[in-house]
Parts: sequence; structure tokens; C-alpha cells
Amino acid sequence: QISQRTQSGRMAVVIMDRAAWHFKDGLVEGLENVVIIRLPPYSPELNPIEQVWSWLRQRKLSNRTFASYDDILDQVSEAWNAFISCADRVKSLCFRDWINLTS
Repeated sequence: QISQRTQSGRMAVVIMDRAAWHFKDGLVEGLENVVIIRLPPYSPELNPIEQVWSWLRQRKLSNRTFASYDDILDQVSEAWNAFISCADRVKSLCFRDWINLTS
């Protein structure tokens, strides 16, 4: 999907951790306009989503019980909405000075 949605003449960069399913046969073959960067093992500081999960767990989702599956979905959605409600928070946890993909 990423390859198909990338504008002609442009390249997409996909950063993957070393999860087993990221090595599934054929997952990244034949993608002429997609560059895959695999993170080194045991490097959560390089993966912005790890910072997001940590924030969600520490501030919104720890020490809770859930009454049902729907309750889990509601609480996680509420936590996510709280996270994204502050652009500065998103930038501080997800932005990396050494990554510049806009130029």
C-alpha cells in the first residue's frame, strides 16, 4: 500500500524493528520506491512508537481493570485522544533531530 500511494519519482522510507512478522517472506520484495530501514535489536530509543506506548501506559492505561473488550477499546481510544490532543507532546516524543525527511 505504501508503494502504491507514493508519488511517482518519490521514495518512501519505512522504519521497522526486528519483530518476526517484519521478516515475513515477500513482505518487502519488489518495492522499487520504498526503502526499508531495520532498527538494530534492543534499541527502543530509536523507535518513536515505543515512547508513545510508554506515555500511554504510564499516564492512562496502567493499574486499570477493564470490564469488557469494548471497555478496553474505549479506554485505549480515550488515552490515544489525550496523547494527540497536544501537538507539542507528540513532537517531543516522536520527533528526532537527526531525521529530516522533509527536504
